[in-house]
Amino acid sequence: MEEASIIKKLSRVGILGNVVLAGFKLVAGILGNSGAMVSDAVHSLSDVFATIVAYIGVLLAKQPEDDEHPYGHERLECVAAMILGVILAGTGLGIGYTGLQKIILRQELEVPTFLPLIAAVVSIVVKEAMFWYTMYYAKKMNSDAFKADAWHHRSDALSSIGSFIGIGLAKLGFPIMDPIASLIICLFILKVAYDISKDALDKMLDTSCGKEMEQKLRFFIEQQPGVEHVDLLQTRQFGNRIYIDLEIAVKGEIPLVEAHEIAEKVHNSVEQEFTNVKHIMIHVNPDTDT
Repeated sequence: MEEASIIKKLSRVGILGNVVLAGFKLVAGILGNSGAMVSDAVHSLSDVFATIVAYIGVLLAKQPEDDEHPYGHERLECVAAMILGVILAGTGLGIGYTGLQKIILRQELEVPTFLPLIAAVVSIVVKEAMFWYTMYYAKKMNSDAFKADAWHHRSDALSSIGSFIGIGLAKLGFPIMDPIASLIICLFILKVAYDISKDALDKMLDTSCGKEMEQKLRFFIEQQPGVEHVDLLQTRQFGNRIYIDLEIAVKGEIPLVEAHEIAEKVHNSVEQEFTNVKHIMIHVNPDTDT
């Protein structure tokens, strides 16, 4: 119930906050003669769709196991994160194309007013606050989709910084800096889109959880009573959870029942200590060294 409440709260904040902010920036960009601010408004509007996708992805991923999906639905969060990455990349390319078009075609560039500058400052503060708010709860739930959504907010704050610099320089007598700011915003957005998509793809491909995590697991398991050493340890990421295949060595002369009890205790201890481990499959070997 707590997670369901958090998911709804994050979604409401993301959707309402971005709709209001996008409308404000769009009006400021049009009335203030700033293409960079209009691009920034489009970026904020894309965040509305991003939050909706994150919300749906998390709800689907939280479904319990069933006959057709005995391992659960966690990978649907990776699918949602990849969709968010694509949305973000498309937004960035659109913003970059608009700025590049103004530069290449040498369109007559108007000097922005102070209104877009004010809108940029408001956007930076609001979107950075939304980033920290969303990331706090995303980490609490260990949700890749909402982490990606948080980075959407951060990328919007970065794009607003680019807008602020570009608009400020345009007011100082360099109107070409307004469309150049759009290009800079485009690069920021594409970098974030790449990072989000790569992380989601890695988790879709059963990538290991990394040497550092595996060393922690190995050390912890070898400290458990009855375990002589670890013969094999393999991990794979399944969405935001981890599966482990493990072979442990125990004394060869002990009864089968005792060996089973050792494996059972290792199984329970690992899943309690490492909360992101969904399941560990353990095979017991006799310790040939002793």
